[in-house]
Amino acid sequence: MFAIYKREMRSYFTTPIGYVFIAVFLAASGFSFALTTLQVQSSDVSLYFQILMFAYIVILPLLTMKTFAEERRTRTEQLLLTAPVSLPGMVLAKFFAAFTMFLGTLLTSALYFYPMSLYGDVNWARAWGSLIAMILIGMTFISIGIFVSSLTENQFTASFGTIGILLILMIVAMLNNIIDSYAVRLVLDWLSIYSRYMNFTYGIFDFGAVVYYTSLCVVFLFLSVRVFEKRRWS
Repeated sequence: MFAIYKREMRSYFTTPIGYVFIAVFLAASGFSFALTTLQVQSSDVSLYFQILMFAYIVILPLLTMKTFAEERRTRTEQLLLTAPVSLPGMVLAKFFAAFTMFLGTLLTSALYFYPMSLYGDVNWARAWGSLIAMILIGMTFISIGIFVSSLTENQFTASFGTIGILLILMIVAMLNNIIDSYAVRLVLDWLSIYSRYMNFTYGIFDFGAVVYYTSLCVVFLFLSVRVFEKRRWS
C-alpha cells in the first residue's frame, strides 16, 4: 500500500498535474480571499470559504481524474490488480495520495489568515470551523472523483463526470426554495453537502456533519473497491 502511495505522490510531480493543481488552487483561493476580505476590509472569512467550496467542484477533479483512468489507458491496471496488496489497500493508497496533495495545498492557503490577523480582529472559531469543514468536504469530493475515475479510461470523462456529481450534491439544497413537499425538502436537505457545512461557518462543531461527510467518503471508496473486485474476476 505504501509503495503505491509513494508512486502516486511521485507521479503528481513528474507530470504537470500536481503543479497545475497547486497553481490553480492557490490562484483561486488567493483571488477569492482578496476579493472577500482585503478589498472590502473585512475579517469575516465565511464568504471566502463558501466561494472556495464551489471552486472545489472544478479544481479537485484535476487531482482525481487520472488516479485509475490513466492506469486503464496505459494498460498498467493489471499490474495493480496482481500486486501483493489488497484492493482496499490499493484504493486507499490512491485516496491518501490525492488527499495529501489537497491538504498540503489547503493548509498553505490558510497562511492568508496571518497578515489579516495583524490588521483585523479575526473570528478564529469561525475561521477554524470553516477550515475543518473544507477538509471534510475535500475528502468527500476526492473519494467521489476516485470512484468516477475507476469507471473509465478517459481522464476528461472522469473529470466531467465528477464535476456533474459534485454539482448535483451541492445544489440539491437550493431546490428547497421551489419544492412544496416538506418530505422531499427534508430528504434534499439531508443529502445536501452545502447545508451541512453552514454550522461550521458559525464556529459550531457539527458532529453529525462529520459523520455524514466521513460516511459519504467511505461509501464511494467502497464502491471503487467493488468496481475492481468485479473487474478482477471478469
